Amino acid sequence: MKRRGFLAILLILFFGSLVFLSGVEAKVIKLRYANFPPAPTFPCVQMERWAREVEKRTGGKVKVETYPGGTLLGAKNMFDGVIAGIADIGCFCPSYQPGRFPLLEAVDQPIGYPNTKVASLVIFDLYRKWQPKSLEKVKVITMFTCAPTHLMMKVPIRSLKDLRGVEIRAAGTLAKALELLGATPVAMPMSDVPEAIQKGVVKGLLSSLEVMKDFKFAEYCRYVTYLGFQVVSFAVVMNKNTWNSLPKDVQKVIDDLSREQALWTGRYMDDHVKEAIEWSKKTYNVEFIKLSSSDMAKAKELVKPMIDEYIKRAKAAGIPADEVMKDVISLRDKLAAKYGD
Repeated sequence: MKRRGFLAILLILFFGSLVFLSGVEAKVIKLRYANFPPAPTFPCVQMERWAREVEKRTGGKVKVETYPGGTLLGAKNMFDGVIAGIADIGCFCPSYQPGRFPLLEAVDQPIGYPNTKVASLVIFDLYRKWQPKSLEKVKVITMFTCAPTHLMMKVPIRSLKDLRGVEIRAAGTLAKALELLGATPVAMPMSDVPEAIQKGVVKGLLSSLEVMKDFKFAEYCRYVTYLGFQVVSFAVVMNKNTWNSLPKDVQKVIDDLSREQALWTGRYMDDHVKEAIEWSKKTYNVEFIKLSSSDMAKAKELVKPMIDEYIKRAKAAGIPADEVMKDVISLRDKLAAKYGD
């Protein structure tokens, strides 16, 4: 009898522990975070860092499941997919949907940025001030940009004259800037660019320089010409119902991390670009070219109509675009004084 009683107690303790553990498991909040670029690229690197930080700072209360490479949502349906609840969180590129996020488009105009830290904080601080209606259906988690964009070429571009009529891969607002500079922009997926360069379909691309190493473009593009006029912006958003369901302490962790994450991503990108430049020089003897000061001044004048067109278009959409652009430039200059290299 004593043995049977002892076994009964053990069984009670065993099943009780299962109930307790299942209760603990039920308290863990699981969030699905979707991203569209491949896992090794910087938008996904920052995603993994954010996931780790949220899990750590909530003491394991939150677990983040990450879905890179369009495995849950693609680039074009990311924003609406988050609103619909297909993912709790999603990273999207506003410029992939022209006209839908008119205020954010101000950051992508060719005004020139010293580095990614400055550009990423510009878009975050601009959002925080203006709280655009285009994002009112979601909770903004953070914002950042790619690194300032430059020309990676199979042929050297040593002056603006060298750009005339040259076929160069560019996407979104970058294509318009290239056109104003006299080049011939060609749209194509990044994955098609190496073959297009080898076959002479394009002579190079306009993008941020980490791809020289990440995608091995240094193998095909032995010349880089610095421009740095533009960036491409990204935003990370959360489903509103998901956000409202989170405990206040978890919400505070996420809010406290938002601007920090923008700055972290900018620093990561700037360091990664420096690494890619050194690797390109050492591995493929890539030549890095600076245009003359007169050519740079002329280039700024040539792309100015793009900014004027944006202001006109944004005003038609109800955005006080003159004031917004002044804020972008003011933020850039203020932040450059602190974070400029």
